[in-house]
Amino acid sequence: MEEKEMATLPRLNEPAPDFTAKTTLGEIRLSDLKGKWVVLFSHPADFTPVCSTEFLAFARRKKEFDELGVQLIGLSIDSIHAHLAWVKDLEEMSGIAIDFPVIADLDMKVSKLYGMIHPAASETAAVRAVFLIDPNGILRGMLYYPLTTGRNIEEILRFIRALQFTDRTGLNTPADWQPGEPGIVKPPATLPELREDEARKDQYTEYRRWYLRLKKAE
Repeated sequence: MEEKEMATLPRLNEPAPDFTAKTTLGEIRLSDLKGKWVVLFSHPADFTPVCSTEFLAFARRKKEFDELGVQLIGLSIDSIHAHLAWVKDLEEMSGIAIDFPVIADLDMKVSKLYGMIHPAASETAAVRAVFLIDPNGILRGMLYYPLTTGRNIEEILRFIRALQFTDRTGLNTPADWQPGEPGIVKPPATLPELREDEARKDQYTEYRRWYLRLKKAE
């Protein structure tokens, strides 16, 4: 029985795999985008219903991504001509401009580099994946969805905001965190630190336990 090729997944907090690719806005090289956040997202195919709703949702929220210093990059295993025809059709249908680049990955070079090909889902289409890359070119987040389920753009924006909050303050973010809410302080690493910290509980917005303390960013 012939074994299926396993997807090679990039790893968090390591440099995002570099690539050069043709897109609807010309050739791009990932490393040329250092200094900006990048959201690289794949879709299974052009002219498909779930993907169409997602592309319009990304385009509708593009200003918010711009304000966060994020470059959106789409990708699918389709040709440039297919991308152009689909983007034009979406714009005519919705009146929303799709002015972020879409990679034409016919040779699956980028898809394989980022582990977007999952044979049990599809042999020829990229799954719905999202990669969050920081201004230093480090891969900070990954999200994977099946072919049947559209993504939540609000969550991707929240994810970026949470990462930027942590970079700025050194605080972690709790479940369902939203901008303006307190972050989580890393717990003490030694018993003397723990005892000293207990004596200074008033410095925290919330002190629930020695290992769960929340604080507003200054």
